[in-house]
Amino acid sequence: MIVRRLVFGVAGLIAIVLFAMVLTASPGDPALYPATGDDARTIHLVSHGWHSGLVIPREALTGAGAGAALRAVALRFRAYPDLEFGWGEARFYRATPTLAEFDLRLALEALFTPGGRAGVVQVVGLERTVRNSFPHADIVPVQVSSTGLARLIARLDASFRLDDGQPVAGGPGLYGPSLFYEGAGRFSYANVCNHWVARLLNAAGVPVTLMLDTHPQGFLLDLRWRAGLTQAPNLSKP
Repeated sequence: MIVRRLVFGVAGLIAIVLFAMVLTASPGDPALYPATGDDARTIHLVSHGWHSGLVIPREALTGAGAGAALRAVALRFRAYPDLEFGWGEARFYRATPTLAEFDLRLALEALFTPGGRAGVVQVVGLERTVRNSFPHADIVPVQVSSTGLARLIARLDASFRLDDGQPVAGGPGLYGPSLFYEGAGRFSYANVCNHWVARLLNAAGVPVTLMLDTHPQGFLLDLRWRAGLTQAPNLSKP
């Protein structure tokens, strides 16, 4: 009897997870992704183990899809060829540069506060290549079309809160030449940092599954299974 209940319980859990995966799966747009040839534009997903971001060429931030926020960011970070963008809950993100600083209370408040909590965007200027800038990270190159990149840029621009038409800086970021900006949107268990990145990629036509994307490793698996993307070699591993 106990074994039967255990089997039914596990089967029920698997069914719930599969249903959630189907429910949160967003189709890609074959007109936008994958992109090849002269129309291909390369961006990079960077997974830091608990948090992910997108690295985008700075020149793209003043092109199609860009608004006041990204144009201001591009001007402020004009010395850097590429910029990394990340998004998260304001207090927890600032307090957790690595897992060593993990604070369970802040994490629970960020995830389960009714109505969600305010978000922030971190912008980091990269002086070197993406791999040399993040030697220990999991990095996935993504080739999107010019139209797909413009749609991603427009969604990214909308992630910043504006005051008098300008993004609101909120102090130094966690590493490198970086700044926090006040963000739009609310952070919660249903809208974590990896979901934010997944929705940006989906705007560019990449298929995603938010249920899987909640966890960094699930996100990487999702991109491999549904989008056919593979990780760049990790130079820190033999």
